[in-house]
Amino acid sequence: MTVSVLRSGGLFVVALAVAFAAAPAKAQSAAEPFAGKTVTMIIGFTWGGWVTGGTARSMAATIGEEAVVKRLAPMCVVQFKHDQRKDQKLKGLKEIGTYEKADYVKKQGWATMPGEPEPDAKVADECVKLLMLIS
Repeated sequence: MTVSVLRSGGLFVVALAVAFAAAPAKAQSAAEPFAGKTVTMIIGFTWGGWVTGGTARSMAATIGEEAVVKRLAPMCVVQFKHDQRKDQKLKGLKEIGTYEKADYVKKQGWATMPGEPEPDAKVADECVKLLMLIS
């Protein structure tokens, strides 16, 4: 029996590679594929970037949501630019604390997209970033 230690980000994964040198050929052929598949899976999930189906769906949902927010944030800026008191409100936005800025944008209605009943918090956060770039 041979024991191999694989290092993965500070964690040690012990993979047992069973080699039956003195065992009959039939036992060898049954054990080797199992050991090889096990080692392949351990390496794949720790170093190879493999993920489960649930993790992949979660990652896809997150990426999709982030893409929608990135597309809606400029619409928030457009709504800000249509505000008649935008100069005073931008000055007020820049004067308040960091954690209050998204709430300020939501209260102004800039993060409320057409057809939506209420503002989106993530759109407001991204809108703040864009508004802070306006001088």
